[in-house]
Amino acid sequence: MSTLVPPRVPPLVPEDDDTLLADCDMEAFRGSGPGGQHRNKTETGVRLTHRPTGILVQASERRSRTQNIGVALDRLRERLTVLRRPPPPPRRATRPTRGSQERRHEGKRIRAHVKRGRGKVGDGD
Repeated sequence: MSTLVPPRVPPLVPEDDDTLLADCDMEAFRGSGPGGQHRNKTETGVRLTHRPTGILVQASERRSRTQNIGVALDRLRERLTVLRRPPPPPRRATRPTRGSQERRHEGKRIRAHVKRGRGKVGDGD
């Protein structure tokens, strides 16, 4: 039997933004897309890298860097919460019961009988 190494569970997700932001590397960038002069001149996009887990999130849809930081922190908090969920138990292979197999075969016999009856008149067996 092989030994499974359990995945590293990330630490608890901090509730306040300052604690979570302290665990991250922040990078500001110019967002692409529509917006014209304001969008092309200001670096309001935010990219956060969570150092303990390596998760990368970014937000650039708002015009304010402060709002984008808030959105990115919400996304990061969501991803960390998903990582903390325990994995589902492994599925066990099951086999159909004898009764379900018999019902399926009976249905196939009836269907085959109906199809055999569709031949041309005079084709006899």
